[in-house]
Amino acid sequence: MSANTKTISSVLSTRDVRSTTMRSSWQLVKRGLINTRRLPSAFIPTLAMPIFNMLSFSGTFFALTKLPGFPTDRSVNWFMPLGLAMGAAFSGVGLGFSLIRDLENGFYDRLRMSPTSRSSLIIGPILATWIRVTLVTLVVFGAGTILGARPTAGVMSYVCSWIAAIGISTIGAGWGLGLAYRFQDMRGAAIMQMSIFLTMFLSTAQVPLDVMTGWLHTVARINPITNIFRLSRSGWVNASDPGYISWSNSYGGLIAIVALSALTLIFALRSLKKMDR
Repeated sequence: MSANTKTISSVLSTRDVRSTTMRSSWQLVKRGLINTRRLPSAFIPTLAMPIFNMLSFSGTFFALTKLPGFPTDRSVNWFMPLGLAMGAAFSGVGLGFSLIRDLENGFYDRLRMSPTSRSSLIIGPILATWIRVTLVTLVVFGAGTILGARPTAGVMSYVCSWIAAIGISTIGAGWGLGLAYRFQDMRGAAIMQMSIFLTMFLSTAQVPLDVMTGWLHTVARINPITNIFRLSRSGWVNASDPGYISWSNSYGGLIAIVALSALTLIFALRSLKKMDR
């Protein structure tokens, strides 16, 4: 076989693999959305949780806005991104719960035997999660507006919060899938939930960094989720500073999203390959 023929065959083979991966991923996206419609009980909690958190925290801790230097006079502006982040995180790790269910009923074994790349088994469900998180984000924005949340940077306020939500859902999805592949039963579910609560509340989830003291301040300062919260809230606080949304206030959150997403997705892919051995 000539060198040109080998090159053409290699290119065609690569295209076939990509095409198969895309088709398989899209089928898994459709399956995820169909399951959302058929099993609303699995989707409603991820929709109700951010609204409940926003209501409870903004109502209970409304006096935080009276602290000197607090970046907004509307408690809902501060806690709406927290509720959105919690909903996005549990939408992501929810893939782990779904995977465990598929492993226990044997459906996932059929997926693994299908003639497609392993990456599609991760890409498809994550894309479906992005769609669900976007729907949750729109509902939370609407509920927040009713409760009095007001953006300080126009459309970019919503864009920054949406990017943060997509990023957190991706991180949660990679982590949840990786744990599900490792444990293959409900033992991994407890770790998924506990890790989400720990990483969220050991950050600036409830109060700004300059209000914290002691070990919590130290942990929150190095916690990358703090940077993601800064990105998510950048268009909802500091109304007196119209230039608050800037690269200096956004790059930390974007870097944290990219780095943590890469790490968790690599963890998920390696865990899947290890399960295949």
